[in-house]
Amino acid sequence: MRYAWIETQRNMYSVSRLCRVLAVSRSGYCQWRVRAPSPRSLANVALDVQVNSIHQASQRTYGRLRIVQTLRKQYPRIGHERVRQSLLRQGLAPVYKRRYRITTDSDHTLPIAAHVLERRFEGWALDRAWVGDVTYIATQEGWLYLAAILDLGSRRIVGWCLSDRMTADLVCNALKSAYWQHKPAPGLIMHTDRGSQYASLAHRTLVHDYGMVASMSRRANAWDNAVMESFFKTLKVERTYQVRYATRAQARLDIVNWIEGFYNRVRLHSAIGYRTPVQMEAVLKAA
Repeated sequence: MRYAWIETQRNMYSVSRLCRVLAVSRSGYCQWRVRAPSPRSLANVALDVQVNSIHQASQRTYGRLRIVQTLRKQYPRIGHERVRQSLLRQGLAPVYKRRYRITTDSDHTLPIAAHVLERRFEGWALDRAWVGDVTYIATQEGWLYLAAILDLGSRRIVGWCLSDRMTADLVCNALKSAYWQHKPAPGLIMHTDRGSQYASLAHRTLVHDYGMVASMSRRANAWDNAVMESFFKTLKVERTYQVRYATRAQARLDIVNWIEGFYNRVRLHSAIGYRTPVQMEAVLKAA
């Protein structure tokens, strides 16, 4: 490693000086330069190329764990330490994780549904339990609001709506898009927080008309909707915090592309065995 570093600096400093600083012999460095690279070195170069490619394809969001899982599809015995060293050699790391803040407006007198889901986030079949929530994205034109619905079985985002206003129509349109795409059988649990949009008459009527069972988180308890909060945190720290949106139209296009083009179809999820949501959906349909 010291010889390799000298090689990168030799155009700026004399080789003799660099060798003295690193306490290595000049003759040893000269022999290293003409020596054929070892099989291990060649293997490391090939690994670095693949690790870098996976990291860039993930929009610089993958760390060691997901890169290892991706590589193991081709190299089942690849180890975590080799990938960690590759990341260190190349100075690669996931994008900066800015603090994510959770906000819910539950200061209202509208009817509240019971906490039916009871934090049962695992082991669901398709279209038997959905979770929904709303978040906001900054643009230079003002806030853009996103309402999204996630299937707990596949972890796929099955419906969404974007608007410049956070109203009951926003969450209702997200639910309509999810329902008409998936046509779930009656009895599906539709879990949300207790925000005024979800407690509105319009949303409660839709849930009833679609034959769903309404469920709401307890007051000031974000863990009751932890999976949805996790999705929004991923969206924020891996995508929207990395971009400055000039317009709401630009943000809309980027967010929809990220959800459908990356999150649902490319991004590996640890909760579903490092599959993508689309892959997990196929597995559950075949079961």
